[in-house]
Amino acid sequence: MKAMILAAGRGERMRPLTDSLPKPLLAAGGKPLIVHHIEKLKRAGISELVINHAWLGHKLVAALGDGSAFGVSIRWSAEESALETAGGIVQALPLLGSDPFLVINGDTWIDADYATLVSQPLGSDLAHLWLVPNPPQHPDGDFSLQAGRVQDAPALTFSGVGLYHPAAFVSLPCGARKLAPLLRDWMAQGRVGGSLLTGEWRDIGTVDRLRELDDQLLAGTH
Repeated sequence: MKAMILAAGRGERMRPLTDSLPKPLLAAGGKPLIVHHIEKLKRAGISELVINHAWLGHKLVAALGDGSAFGVSIRWSAEESALETAGGIVQALPLLGSDPFLVINGDTWIDADYATLVSQPLGSDLAHLWLVPNPPQHPDGDFSLQAGRVQDAPALTFSGVGLYHPAAFVSLPCGARKLAPLLRDWMAQGRVGGSLLTGEWRDIGTVDRLRELDDQLLAGTH
């Protein structure tokens, strides 16, 4: 299985830190957020990665290269301007291949067993999403989970971690496109499974949240 790490966003809420550095390269616990993902994916057996980039993307490429320093292979999908999640996936499809692939947001932090993500069967579904309890900054949630099926009713928060079949994207034209409308269409077709993410998940969306995580990791409390 291949994995795609989304890393093309501007990170407006993280300014001024992201004025000179792409958000996934911001450090927590002595290493960039995106490196935490790369190392955990490698331990779970995923060594073929695709990473998209736009804002200051050359710095991502310079820092991570071809992935060999981490024991993985990285292929890059460069975007002139950020294409949103679905648009980024569509552009990267030729690099992702014909089998189901995992997608993770590069600006999150997850303390979980990534092997459970890799081993999740997709079956006839187009997507399998991992949901988490609503964090304080997103109290209303996105979707609900009923008997292993994701429903379009807010109750839990979508973690950004998803398993997708390329057939879900192959007919879509290139260009900027959000993922949520597609997910809702697939939910209406009954083709989106889901699970609760076991472990801790954090959306590192502000400078304060980054500093809190950094302090905890350096102190060894996470």
